[in-house]
Amino acid sequence: MHPLVGSLSELKTSELEVKITDLTKKYFMTGNMDARQQISMVLDSYKTELNRRHEQALAKVMSDKSLDKLVKVN
Repeated sequence: MHPLVGSLSELKTSELEVKITDLTKKYFMTGNMDARQQISMVLDSYKTELNRRHEQALAKVMSDKSLDKLVKVN
């Protein structure tokens, strides 16, 4: 995690996605390689958190027993 990035768990998923989009634009706008490296590290932190949330949501859906009631196999 980048040292300047605070707790990402406090951000909503939509806010996280907006930050990723904004930083990606800024990454390609700058020609400064040092700035790009810093932006890249922050982006990695945000993307890791977003992937963690997606995996967590998928695991919840996969383990949800109420889905068994939707399809009856005889």
